[in-house]
Amino acid sequence: MNALNEYNRIFRETFGVSEDALNEDFTFNGVAVWDSVAHMSLISSLEDAFDVMFDVDDILHYGSYFHGIEILKHYGVEF
Repeated sequence: MNALNEYNRIFRETFGVSEDALNEDFTFNGVAVWDSVAHMSLISSLEDAFDVMFDVDDILHYGSYFHGIEILKHYGVEF
């Protein structure tokens, strides 16, 4: 499975949404199901799947579907 497919799978499972929902509007402030508990579940799943450990600043600023891809790229994940 490539990185984008795995990333999308994690978002779909964490938030219970279809892949169609994963777009520029999928943000922490824009999606009701993206609360603090779901946020930490997302972070944990991403760390496990991509074998990374996010810095605190990255966890705090991980606020959108697309921004998350950019953050993971900084950890060497290739999309």
